[in-house]
Amino acid sequence: MPLALLALAIGAFGIGTTEFVIMGLLPEVASDFGVPIPTAGFLVTGYALGVVLGAPLMTVLGTKVSRKRMLMVLMGLFIVGNLLSAVAPGFAVMLIGRVIASLAHGAFFGIGSVVAADLVAPDKKAGAIAMMFTGLTVANVVGVPLGTFVGQSAGWRITFGIVAALGVVGLFGIAKLVPDMPKPQGVRLRHELAAFKNTQVLLAMAMTVLGFGGVFAAITYIAPMMTHVAGFADGSVTWLLVLFGLGMVGGNLIGGKYADRALMPMLYISLGALAVVLALFTLTAQNKVLAAVTIALIGALGFATVPPLQKRVLDQAHGAPTLASAVNIGAFNLGNALSAWLGGIVISAGFGYTSPNWVGAALAAAALLLAVLSAALERRDGAVSSTVVTSAAPAEQRAAVHH
Repeated sequence: MPLALLALAIGAFGIGTTEFVIMGLLPEVASDFGVPIPTAGFLVTGYALGVVLGAPLMTVLGTKVSRKRMLMVLMGLFIVGNLLSAVAPGFAVMLIGRVIASLAHGAFFGIGSVVAADLVAPDKKAGAIAMMFTGLTVANVVGVPLGTFVGQSAGWRITFGIVAALGVVGLFGIAKLVPDMPKPQGVRLRHELAAFKNTQVLLAMAMTVLGFGGVFAAITYIAPMMTHVAGFADGSVTWLLVLFGLGMVGGNLIGGKYADRALMPMLYISLGALAVVLALFTLTAQNKVLAAVTIALIGALGFATVPPLQKRVLDQAHGAPTLASAVNIGAFNLGNALSAWLGGIVISAGFGYTSPNWVGAALAAAALLLAVLSAALERRDGAVSSTVVTSAAPAEQRAAVHH
């Protein structure tokens, strides 16, 4: 794997850390600014919405420059946003900083996926994408717990200062290691937008929303589920999330490896198994050991879908994949927001803290059905194309003989 992928992974590590570390620091931030914790929660919501809106916006703005230069601009935004959060004199300023940092998220992973895929041979593209996303998964194992510890011990502003420094390292790495890959000639914004007319691209994005949404339906409410149902102490939740992160790392690497060999079968297996495991989590959540194992499996199966889904979008939007790739990153965050909302509804309705697991299982099962539909449509279109070519052949042969 090229060293350039290391630079992309470092950037991904910083982005993953800043996205999730705020969840562990909300009480400290709320206390410092004198706002209720639900109000401080807007720092999470604002970031997620910024990713969804920023992915297409920043990608469109970057259509006039090379991909390497755009990646550097995005890391610059990330640094500015986190520095602003670190020195924010008030809550509103910190929220602005969070939104600025979030604008870099979707476009960085979207453009980075295209760059990573272009750096390697065609049969290694999903593996290269997975290598970049390893930075995001490792952030959940190392960056988030460490950032939470530092924030609780030395102050949350120190955490965001360190994250900004990670952005500087990522920016330097991209500048030095990523080759200058100019924007493909002849590709305009209208070509990028045309990808959204492709049914297969839209189906892949819908699978992203539903499949990864299934993961976050359960994980969003992991703290009350594990403390009230499984009987874990409050302090154990951090280590359970580390288990989840370890599962993500393994699933990401496995998904990248096998997606290059058999992309759709990989999706069938991971989505199907994810639906089953989420459904079983309702039962395993009653036991500490089984709950811990299940959490790791959810992380592994959930992230095993990421490289194949991202590669699916790149393949189907071939020729102008940048915008579609970035929007698919936004789709992950849209799925997170949707599933968290649905999970909250079933809990509020009195179905208990394990009820979001059923929501997650239903979402993952729906994503599996879409994968089967996508493959069936692809086979049908392929058969139609073959029929057209076959029927056209005699006429072409007659024309050749006549001449």
